[in-house]
Amino acid sequence: MPAQPLVNVGKKPSLNGENNKTLADILVVQGALDSVRAKQVNLAEIQSGKTQEEILTGQNLVKEKDLARAKAELYNIPFIDLTSTPSSPEALATLPQEVAARFSAFPVSVDPVKHELVVAMADPLDLTAIEFIEQKTSLSVKPHAGEKSVIEHLISTAYSSSLAREVTAALKEVTPTDKVKTLDIAKTGVIREEKVAEIVSHILSFAVKSRASDVHIEPQGRSTRVRYRIDGILQEKLTTPAELHDALVSRIKILSGMKIDEKRIPQDGRFNFKTENQEVDLRVSSLPTSWGEKIVMRLLKKSGGIPELVDLGLRGRALKNLQDAILRPHGIILICGPTGSGKTTTLYSIIQQINTPQINIITLEDPIEYKMPGVNQVQVNNTAGLTFASGLRSFLRQDPNVILVGEIRDEETADLAIQASLTGHLVFSTLHTNDASGALPRLLDMKAEPYLLASSITALVAQRVVRKIHEDCKTEYEPEAAVVEDMKNALGSLWPAATRGSSSVLKEPSKSVKQDSKSTNNTGNNSTKTKKTSENNKVKLYKGKGDRDCNDTGYYGRMGIFEVLPISEKISRLILERSPANEIDKLAKSDGMISMKQDGYLKALEGITSIEEVLRVAQE
Repeated sequence: MPAQPLVNVGKKPSLNGENNKTLADILVVQGALDSVRAKQVNLAEIQSGKTQEEILTGQNLVKEKDLARAKAELYNIPFIDLTSTPSSPEALATLPQEVAARFSAFPVSVDPVKHELVVAMADPLDLTAIEFIEQKTSLSVKPHAGEKSVIEHLISTAYSSSLAREVTAALKEVTPTDKVKTLDIAKTGVIREEKVAEIVSHILSFAVKSRASDVHIEPQGRSTRVRYRIDGILQEKLTTPAELHDALVSRIKILSGMKIDEKRIPQDGRFNFKTENQEVDLRVSSLPTSWGEKIVMRLLKKSGGIPELVDLGLRGRALKNLQDAILRPHGIILICGPTGSGKTTTLYSIIQQINTPQINIITLEDPIEYKMPGVNQVQVNNTAGLTFASGLRSFLRQDPNVILVGEIRDEETADLAIQASLTGHLVFSTLHTNDASGALPRLLDMKAEPYLLASSITALVAQRVVRKIHEDCKTEYEPEAAVVEDMKNALGSLWPAATRGSSSVLKEPSKSVKQDSKSTNNTGNNSTKTKKTSENNKVKLYKGKGDRDCNDTGYYGRMGIFEVLPISEKISRLILERSPANEIDKLAKSDGMISMKQDGYLKALEGITSIEEVLRVAQE
């Protein structure tokens, strides 16, 4: 027999309960409704006989999410934010889609031990719906308040999602009825093993379809969550029973050539995965945690072209400075940025541009991420003694024109790279620094001589990766005055040209900016002038509303924001004087270098990315 519904939903409380708090009062406390409107709603309830919920929704006074939160507090029911909650194939399997749609009830998770089903409901006080779901599932229902539109959207998408549907079907055969028992693969036979393999295939297929760069399989005690890094952000997409975790990990370890009986130390491996239209190389890493082994798989596409420099986001002065440096027959070009900022992709794009039969290009990488025809690519193998330093030393005997070293990590590699450039080779590499000017002090810390750096380095590039706004759901809005002021200060002399280039309305940019600064110091008679100026200075920014194609994030795809620092005579003098990074950066900007933040702001004004994305990656 299913358990009875929760006591606190047995009776729908009066809007004027014992504490005399109404729905409108709670919304005021939450900051979603002002007190004047709340009094009007209370009065309208008495006069019209309508409920406060009907009045609030009818007049569109509050957001749906705020109203759902307030209802949850009023009725003493938990609120659940479904936009950040992953789909559970087990829960979806318990409740048919027709029943879920009929009652606007979405199954969130199931506890096989307590025989409980957590359900997000548009009306969590609907006892008829709760009783029907309990009879249908033979589980005790724990209703949670949720947004109706989000519940309906999830019912239409989650049930039809290939990942949830396929994993649900596989779970029906892979997990027994008594799910609390330990999963013993030895006793399950061939069918169970096939189904575990099928679930792994579905997880990887979804990763390829959703353009994920990494897949995280993490034990969480009672369940295992699967997260995908899509456009640089981790998104939780799936939860599976904890009893299945060891079987999933074993399957992945077998594929990647790891020891399945060794669970105490981290391991690394790799394998290939092929779908209908593309093949990916997976680098796999296991890590022992308190709940079990965590698996992370990095996806490296084997097919698909390498983007051009323009497609990456380089343009204007930055693109010209970099191309001028690439055309030189010798020197060092360094790409700087943290892990995951797209440095390797930029290097591959440069190599592709200069790759001709007339020159010999050798690369030393860890790992080789893209196979490039006509390029001699070498994989680092520390176990065999092939390191960046030893490989670079042997490269000089291979008659190269261009050398790419995956990363300058130590003093020896830095010294060899400098010597290679001074003997007539063009050297490319990466360095982990926050900006372009910070690369020079870092190399000095590696005992590089200032006079050698000044004569060998030709250009420094720093970059970050931002998400692009999804074109299909892009909307414009007018930013707050403080945001506009920050952009003006950051862009400086670039501001008028930037706003002319964007879709904002600025007929006389320089004049308008001047008027605006004057008007802030005057009041009274100047109010009309200020109003006119503000009307002429309406700047438009952009963001994505979110739809099914972009997974309700408002973003689709990524591009880079860059700063390119060419080594001029003035910069060379600062290097010889061992000047700090801030002095080098200041001089470079005075010579016309566009910083990463400025590049990001320009792209935000053009509607390519959002201001939030720029600040997320480039805020100093």
